[in-house]
Amino acid sequence: MSLATVHSRAQDGVAAPAVTVEVHLSGGLPGTSIVGLPETAVKEARDRVRVAIQNAQLEYPARRVTVSLAPADLPKDGGRFDLPIALGILAAAGHVPKEALARYEFLGELALSGELRAVTGVLPAALKTLQAARALIVPRSNVAEAALVSAAEVRGADSLLEVLAFLCGAGDLPEATAAPQANVETNESDHPDLVEVRGQAHARRALEIAAAGAHHLLFVGPPGAGKTMLASRLPGILPPLSEAEALESAAVRSVAGQGVDLRNWKTRPFRQPHHTASAVALVGGGSVPRPGEISLAHHGVLFLDELPEFDRHVLEVLREPLESGRVAISRAARRAEFPAAFQLVAAMNPCPCGYAGDPSGRCACTPETIRRYRARISGPLLDRIDLQVEVPRVALAELGETAPSGESSKVVRERVVAARSRQMQRAGKPNAMLGSRELRRDGALSARDRTLLERALDKLGLSARAYHRILRVARTIADLDGSDTIATPHLMEAIQYRRLAVRE
Repeated sequence: MSLATVHSRAQDGVAAPAVTVEVHLSGGLPGTSIVGLPETAVKEARDRVRVAIQNAQLEYPARRVTVSLAPADLPKDGGRFDLPIALGILAAAGHVPKEALARYEFLGELALSGELRAVTGVLPAALKTLQAARALIVPRSNVAEAALVSAAEVRGADSLLEVLAFLCGAGDLPEATAAPQANVETNESDHPDLVEVRGQAHARRALEIAAAGAHHLLFVGPPGAGKTMLASRLPGILPPLSEAEALESAAVRSVAGQGVDLRNWKTRPFRQPHHTASAVALVGGGSVPRPGEISLAHHGVLFLDELPEFDRHVLEVLREPLESGRVAISRAARRAEFPAAFQLVAAMNPCPCGYAGDPSGRCACTPETIRRYRARISGPLLDRIDLQVEVPRVALAELGETAPSGESSKVVRERVVAARSRQMQRAGKPNAMLGSRELRRDGALSARDRTLLERALDKLGLSARAYHRILRVARTIADLDGSDTIATPHLMEAIQYRRLAVRE
């Protein structure tokens, strides 16, 4: 029977659903048809595959070739199916033993010469191939990325002929060795050091709390006060990624076609989109959904400088991902979901000129101008930011000091790691992700402190969401202090991080 089956993987968000490539040769006028919701790039595979087979000095079947990509209701896009289609045609024609195809999955785009070109989304495919108890054959340029899944059997090839020789027993494709483990200590030293920040003890403290509990953070201050400088040092004091988190983060970059840097794949991403970025650039999208900046910052930091300069609609799309840690992109014929568990750090000026409240008195903005400027950030979005901190101008005397005025990132990071370890042992997640039930258990207050918090909420006009976020921040401060319970000083410090009157 002129029927062959080859295993492959599609790309659907960061998932890699299985695709069975079935090839049937029949009588009739010679021609090739591909069915199973192929996008344009997949339909064009029939020409690439035909020429690649001919240039490999093999005979393309002069028969009716039908290629079915199952499941039929899953959209297929890209050139990733070229290699499995070519192998299916050759197996149906008797050039490849059909039984040799059973234990492998194949991904790869074919050049007209028969060479294999890299494809995107190899890392998620390697994870799923391992779960299916099969081996993966990919272009050699994708091998290093796929080998990050240390337990997976991955083999790389440069051409269609190499794959054919291997399947026929006439050649060998060496199994890829596990990717070298990233040196976390070396990678962390690549980040700017917190010791370089002069003054700003209050902002440094807020940065440490944000790192310890994975809280969102907003800096408000005049130009040149050090807001961007502080934000860029957050990755250097964050706890290291676990292997599972690193693979999740790398999988997003793989799907986005950005590749994976083997030296830095275990470091937390730091994304800093320009304020002219569109909503699609920020959250993802396109006719074939691709991840945006918030997904590329998964398990890392998303820094939005000059926050009010972003389009209001662009900022509003952040509200749901900030709560859920995921973003769903729906189109007429497709829906994709991407992870977006990022830590937001934002910076803004207090007014259009940037000097409202500055002791120099050089701000010439009217109250109405300031109100309109600050109103560019909606209340619901601001309510989701746990720590709101004023960053005043640094005195010239502090700038001129030769000796460091604060601790290094390494010292601060040790405290952050210890606090995060307490959280993981207690709840299995950072404090910023605690649910209501977990918060009632881990953030219990004394009757006196509960009354204090209720009065603060009433005086500051804060919401129920702010109530829970204050408790989470207080729990993080207690963890940094090594305390099993939230004490009054912890709660009072957490409350004062919500007192920034951005809307005054």
